[in-house]
Amino acid sequence: MRIVSPAYSLRSYRGALDKGSVSSRELVEECLAAALDRAGEGPRTFTRVFEATARAAAEAADYLPLSSGLPLRGIPVSIKDLLDVAGQTTCAGSAVLADAPAATRDAVVVSRLKDAGAVIVGRTNMTEFAFSGLGLNPHYGTPQTPYARDERRIAGGSSSGAAVSVSDGMAVAAIGSDTGGSIRIPAALCGLTGFKPTARRVSTEGVLPLSHTLDSIGPIASTVECCALIDEVLSGEKHSLVAVEARGMRLRMLQGYVLDGLERHVAASFDAAVSALSRAGVQVTDVRFDALDQIPKSYRNGGLAAAECYQWHRELIERRAKEYDPRVLTRILRGREISQAEYRELQDERRDTIAAAAAAFSQVDAWIMPTVPRIAPKVAELETSDEVYFDANAAMLRNPSVINFLDGCAVSLPCHRPGEAPVGLMLAMRGGADTRLLQIALRVEDVLAGSGCAIQGRGRFE
Repeated sequence: MRIVSPAYSLRSYRGALDKGSVSSRELVEECLAAALDRAGEGPRTFTRVFEATARAAAEAADYLPLSSGLPLRGIPVSIKDLLDVAGQTTCAGSAVLADAPAATRDAVVVSRLKDAGAVIVGRTNMTEFAFSGLGLNPHYGTPQTPYARDERRIAGGSSSGAAVSVSDGMAVAAIGSDTGGSIRIPAALCGLTGFKPTARRVSTEGVLPLSHTLDSIGPIASTVECCALIDEVLSGEKHSLVAVEARGMRLRMLQGYVLDGLERHVAASFDAAVSALSRAGVQVTDVRFDALDQIPKSYRNGGLAAAECYQWHRELIERRAKEYDPRVLTRILRGREISQAEYRELQDERRDTIAAAAAAFSQVDAWIMPTVPRIAPKVAELETSDEVYFDANAAMLRNPSVINFLDGCAVSLPCHRPGEAPVGLMLAMRGGADTRLLQIALRVEDVLAGSGCAIQGRGRFE
C-alpha cells in the first residue's frame, strides 16, 4: 500500500512524522519514485523533478526536533512551473523561455513553504503561460485525470500537473495559480479539493503573471483542512478551523448561465449533493445576481486577462511567436485589440460589479454552484479540433471565472460517488471572507462524506 495517497490528510502525515511512524525521507522517496516512473504520469506531470534537493531537505527535516514547530516539516509539496526558484529558469510550461535568465531568488510563496519545513519535490506542468482551463501542453505533454485513465481524459488546467501530482501520490499537496479557475478546475476533474483565496491575501511576487488583476495563488490537496493549513503558510494568516453547524446554514444556489448545459452526470451529482445538504438542515435556496449576465460582456476580446497578458508578452511574441502553443497565442493576441480607454472601461465595469456582488453576498453564508458543467473531456478530441477545444475551454472557465471577476474566494469540493467521474461543487464568498468560507466548506465536506457523495481524505495513520 502506498503511503502517499490522496485518501490521506495532511494532518495524518504530520501526526505520523511527529510520532516517527514514518520519515520524511520515506515519503519523499515514494513521491520521487512515482514522479520518475516512465510508465506513469510523472513525465507529463513535472517539467522538473528536484531529486537531489528534495532528498537533502527530507533528511534535514527528519533531524529537526518537534520543538521546531514547523507546520509543514517534511511534507512533500509540488509547485507550479510559474513560481520562481533561485538559480532556475521559470518556463511557465513553455519552450519560449527555456533560455531566459535564471531567477535570482525564490518567489515569496516558495520561501514561505521552505521556511515552514516543506520539501519541494518539483515543478509541475501546466497550460503554457496558464492561459487555458484544459491543461493541454504540446511542449511537455498533457497530464491526465486518474479517472478512466485508459480513456486519456484531461486533468484540467491550467494547474494540470499540480492536481495530478496529488492524485497520483507524487506530492501531499500542490501549489497552483487561479486566474479564471486554474486551481478549481483541475481539482474538480481529479476528485480533489482546491482553494482559490482572495487574490490580495497571497503574494504574487516572483510569480510569472497571466493577469496581475486576477491572479491568485492557492493549494490543491485532499481536504478543506489540508487547503486551509497550506493557505496559512502561503498567506501568513491563521484560520480558526471550526466548522459551522449545518442546521440553519444559508447556502444560495446561484441561478442563470452557471447552471446551463450541465452534463447529465454533473447535474445528477450536484443535485444529490444539494439534497444531502438539505437533509442535514442546510437551507439551500435559489438566488439571482442581477449583474451576472454583465460579466461575460466584460470578457470581450479576452477581457482584463488578455489585455494584461498581451502587454507582458508583446515583445516576446514579436521575436518568437512561432514557438508558442498556437491556441494559447490566439488567446493572448486578442488582448492587442483592447485600447487603453477600453481597458480602463473594463476596470470600471469590474468595480461596479464587485460593489453589486458585495450586497448580494451579504444576504447569505455562501453561494453554491457546480465548479464546471462537464466531466473531463478526452485529450484526443481536444487535440484534433480547434472548435471542440475552444468550446470546452469556455465551458470549463465559465463558472469559476465569475468569482475571479468578483474578487471573491472559492473552494471546489468533490461531490461525486466513489468510482464515478469526478464532479466539483463550488462554494464562494466575497473577497476577504476566506476563513468563514473554509469553516462553511468544512461542514459541507463532512455532510457530503457522510452521505456517500464524496470521499473525505482521512489517513492510514489516524
